[in-house]
Parts: sequence; C-alpha cells; structure tokens
Amino acid sequence: MRITERRNALPLSLPPRGLSRVEAATYIGVSPSKFDELVRDGRMPPPIHIDARRVWDRNKIDIAFDGLPQNHTDDHNPWDD
Repeated sequence: MRITERRNALPLSLPPRGLSRVEAATYIGVSPSKFDELVRDGRMPPPIHIDARRVWDRNKIDIAFDGLPQNHTDDHNPWDD
C-alpha cells in the first residue's frame, strides 16, 4: 500500500496522528530542512521510531508550535499604501 493510498484510507475529518518528516514540516508551514533545524534545537519534538520509520506525533507538534515565541513586528508594508 502506497502512502497516498494509506492517507486516502482516512476520512478528511480524521487527520493522521503520525506524520512523516515532510508532512510535519508542511503541517507547520516550513521546509523540511527548517523542520530538521527545529527538531535539532528542541523547538519541535523528536520523532517516534516505529521499526525503521520516523514518525512525528501531530499532537506533540501542536504543543511545540503553541510554545514558539510570538514575534510581533510591524506588519505595515509601504507598498500597500
């Protein structure tokens, strides 16, 4: 069974609990290499090892994402004027 077939086995209302590295990165809106950096420095959780697979727990990613600092910057873009 291919990954796409496994993902399609779930109804849209039931997102997968375990995410691959690429899925986890996409889930939080960063590239896989940035996600690797976040895992290395502890801002994102480490993967769970299931045999040879590495899987990230979506719930732990949510908690880690909620804990990231909120950098509030001036969002004013002069080109919008």
